[in-house]
Amino acid sequence: MWVLLRGGYPLRILLPLRGVWMGQRGLPRNLVPGPPRRRYRKEALPALEVPLLPVTASEIRQYLRGHGIPFQDGHSCLRAPSPFVGSSQLKDQTGVTTSFSLFIDKTTGRFLCMTSLAEGSWEDFQASVEGRGDGTREGFLLSKAPEAEDIEEVQRIWDRAIPLWELPDPEEVQLARTMFGLNKVTDDTLRRFSVRYLRSARSLVFPWFSPGSLGLRGLKLLGAEGQGDGVHYVETTIPRPGAYHNLFGLPLISRRDVEVVLTSRELDSLALNQSTGLPTLALPRGTACLPPALIPYLEQFRRVMFWLGDDLRSWEAAKLFARKLNPKRCSLVRPGDQQPCPLEALNRGLNLSRILRSALPAWHKSIVSFRQLREEVLGELSNVEQVAGVRWSRFPDLNRLLKGHRKGELTVFTGPTGSGKTTFISEYALDLCSQGVNTLWGSFEISNVRLARVMLTQFAMGRLEEQLDKYDEWADRFEDLPLYFMTFHGQQSIRTVIDTMQHAVYVYDICHVVIDNLQFMMGHEQLSTDRIAAQDYIVGAFRKFATDSSCHVTLVIHPRKEDDDKELQTASIFGSAKVSGL
Repeated sequence: MWVLLRGGYPLRILLPLRGVWMGQRGLPRNLVPGPPRRRYRKEALPALEVPLLPVTASEIRQYLRGHGIPFQDGHSCLRAPSPFVGSSQLKDQTGVTTSFSLFIDKTTGRFLCMTSLAEGSWEDFQASVEGRGDGTREGFLLSKAPEAEDIEEVQRIWDRAIPLWELPDPEEVQLARTMFGLNKVTDDTLRRFSVRYLRSARSLVFPWFSPGSLGLRGLKLLGAEGQGDGVHYVETTIPRPGAYHNLFGLPLISRRDVEVVLTSRELDSLALNQSTGLPTLALPRGTACLPPALIPYLEQFRRVMFWLGDDLRSWEAAKLFARKLNPKRCSLVRPGDQQPCPLEALNRGLNLSRILRSALPAWHKSIVSFRQLREEVLGELSNVEQVAGVRWSRFPDLNRLLKGHRKGELTVFTGPTGSGKTTFISEYALDLCSQGVNTLWGSFEISNVRLARVMLTQFAMGRLEEQLDKYDEWADRFEDLPLYFMTFHGQQSIRTVIDTMQHAVYVYDICHVVIDNLQFMMGHEQLSTDRIAAQDYIVGAFRKFATDSSCHVTLVIHPRKEDDDKELQTASIFGSAKVSGL
């Protein structure tokens, strides 16, 4: 058996559960597009054989001053002259000086030169300033260009796609508009955003143009398939999603624009721009992630409004993204029946400008009144099921006990050696990950290869060693999950682990961290010879991280050795009243 403890809940005894994975997705109630299924591949977390050295904004400023580099303080980045820009590039075509074209992320230290598209880590920037690393100044760090095969495929698809209004059959035009909910989106709007239609795939084609030019860099295809009375939507990006960092609508932004509306879908951006005339941008991965590489493109705006969707997950994502962009300049549209996603609002004849004016500020002072919170309280009362968290599809008993998986909490699992803690937790986490919960695994006891093999077998619900011909099929589907692994193994410092978790939350928008197990951090803490005090400190650090980062932490702890005929009790958990009192 296992024992689970969770903040705010009494002690639970969990028996091994066998569940059936329900992989079916809900379909839209009408022909207005709902959230599409996204096929995303991920970049692996950086290897940590050489520990990452975190850098602070103060250290970055001190370094720039020490080397006589002028800089400007922005919302999320520092702006400085770029060492990758020659004198001939200091002015753009309109004559505007672009010498401060280098953006340095205050949180990670990563830089991006808007003029040359050179980018790299803080260490790369230091090497460039100090003359170390010959390839740096020569543009060695330039953003990777798309692969030749991708460019050929992008151009081939783009040439075959045609504007929707040029389709020869009026009935085909009407069918396409109905399937994608575009009946009230005008041809002028589609033309302004360069949206095309690929007849052979029944897909809308959204282009990705290179910054500063009209060069085609990639595409996103939104396909529609009829399923019963509804429509099923599938997104495909070229190049692969890990390299697809398009802000759809960016070529239409002028230097004079000071406010922007961010949406989770390209169709919503079309509807918003047409209805309000405001600059709109669509995030490449919807509510799943806001890649830090895109933050410099948003620095020019004094006000950023998020209108990501009509459910609680979109609301939580908007608050998380606002923290990256400086919440003092961000406003959020609260989901509700009269505030649906922008395209649906347009089709229902709602006033989109009025909805935007009702957006709530993302930032409050340290002390707030109920008047400032009343809209959020109403949102939680109106969405009781969503507030309960993401429900497990394989474990109905967990839904009955815990209601759902929520951010900002800490769950403790414990059980005797060999009882199947890791096997169960991998199934428990995989269930959530399959529903779009971005997950980071810290497996200190078993290797990542072995853990991934176990999880892949659970995902496939079959013995892949007996059907290797299906390995690639299942591996491709498994790779699409928002799942990442720490590269630690064996004893680790709690500070190093927490730093890695914070990095993952910022870069990959992680919502769930699994730590297996706490004992592998005990040996590194020299705070006291009292192991109970050391464990209190570690659990407190994880609990603080969960609260501050709005991220759920699942922590595995080995219990005290008990006789086989005795059940585990609260006191059996290795050492601490803090753990057992959660």
